[in-house]
Amino acid sequence: MTEPVYDLHPPEPRWTHMALRVADIDATIDWYCEYTPLELLDRREDDMGYGAWLGMPDTADRPFILVAAQFFPDTDPFADAPQEVLAPFAHFGMEMPDKDQVDAIAAKADEAGCLAMGPTMMPPPIGYICMLRDPDGNMVEYSWDQGVYATAKQRWG
Repeated sequence: MTEPVYDLHPPEPRWTHMALRVADIDATIDWYCEYTPLELLDRREDDMGYGAWLGMPDTADRPFILVAAQFFPDTDPFADAPQEVLAPFAHFGMEMPDKDQVDAIAAKADEAGCLAMGPTMMPPPIGYICMLRDPDGNMVEYSWDQGVYATAKQRWG
């Protein structure tokens, strides 16, 4: 058996992360810190490449992070596989507190050339959304009135 590295572990199973293989770790970190509420939690380098964890600091008890991994060409265990991209429907989602914030992020993304779909009112439960593309082409949705937050608060407290 392997000795643990960390002294602290979750009290029960937790969904903790999603992971992306990225072409440029710096561009990915910069983009997610600029266009989402995520902040850099940890950054590492080892013989395989670079890694970064991005998350929201107010979720320490129930962390859910985005893992970004940029492998070195000679040590990429997935070198023979195509670069995965979340698109056109597969995406990460950010629920915004108001409609104006969806419009603001869309305008900012449009200026930067990463707006994939402008603000659009969709039928329930989708709500008012726009879609951006990160540096690797992954889709990130920004929504208002989608109800994920409201439903989770109502059912789970």
